[in-house]
Amino acid sequence: MAEDATDEATDEAADGAEPSRQLRLVGTALLDELEATARDLAQAAGDEITAALGRSVAVDYKTEGKSEEAAPTDPVSEVDRAVEQMIRERLAERFPDHAILGEEQEDAPLLDAEYLWAIDPVDGTTNFVNRYPLFAASVGVLHEGVPVAGAIWCSASHGLGPGVYHAHHGGPLNFDGEPVSSVENTGVRRSLSAAPGGAPGRSASWDNRVTGSAAIECAYVAAGIFTTAQFWGVHAWDLAAGIVLVEAAGREALIREGNIWKPFERFTPPSRVREDRTPTLRDWSRPVLVGTSEGITQLRERIRRPGILQRAARRLRRR
Repeated sequence: MAEDATDEATDEAADGAEPSRQLRLVGTALLDELEATARDLAQAAGDEITAALGRSVAVDYKTEGKSEEAAPTDPVSEVDRAVEQMIRERLAERFPDHAILGEEQEDAPLLDAEYLWAIDPVDGTTNFVNRYPLFAASVGVLHEGVPVAGAIWCSASHGLGPGVYHAHHGGPLNFDGEPVSSVENTGVRRSLSAAPGGAPGRSASWDNRVTGSAAIECAYVAAGIFTTAQFWGVHAWDLAAGIVLVEAAGREALIREGNIWKPFERFTPPSRVREDRTPTLRDWSRPVLVGTSEGITQLRERIRRPGILQRAARRLRRR
């Protein structure tokens, strides 16, 4: 109980604090170009993913089971690799001086890179290779670690068909070039919240849904489909584009630092890693909440329940 009390006190201390985002001015024309490029790349990725649905796709696994009976985890398909390579080649032509952080290539981004593209070529690979129709392609742009532009191609959207959600810092949320406006169904008394396995369950206000794709969940929060989403073991490429969309839609993004949830500002490498090397953004993994202000307030109350943070911490340590 003492730990919970401390957590509550520090959370309350953070409430009401103005976001301290330090974003050096990026020209509007460049922001427009970054958003347009991210949108084009996300759509190209979506085209590649869609084309692969009608054929057999080779699949490997990054993590083998610890025993013969244990199933391997973390699949990667030939489409993941091909899409990321395509995006890298196009970015090298258009922005040769920008750094790239992609899920499928193990290169580490430069620590002093001013602009960095964070790419998840197929977010929801397990869904994709099993033909469960919820997966995405995410392309985000960081300026000195701050998410400034992003695009997410989703296999299913608020309009039921596939398409690209896109935005840049200070601009509106768009879907395939048109502004997105959330439509409220006044008779609905329970909303939806995205939650990973083991996260807080039903509340008085919402039911949980698990999509298997952090990018889709961010896009759905931005589009008003989900009230909130919570992430406990994700990487920078999972959220870089999504945070831009969430904030463009007037929603909030909070990151947990110690015992405090505070407004998300930027991606920064961890202070240390297990290996004897300098940490990079490839090593980033922090708890993050996104959603409406009211929804996040309710979600934080539920997260304070005993055992939830401990389970999340164990999950992060195993990564």
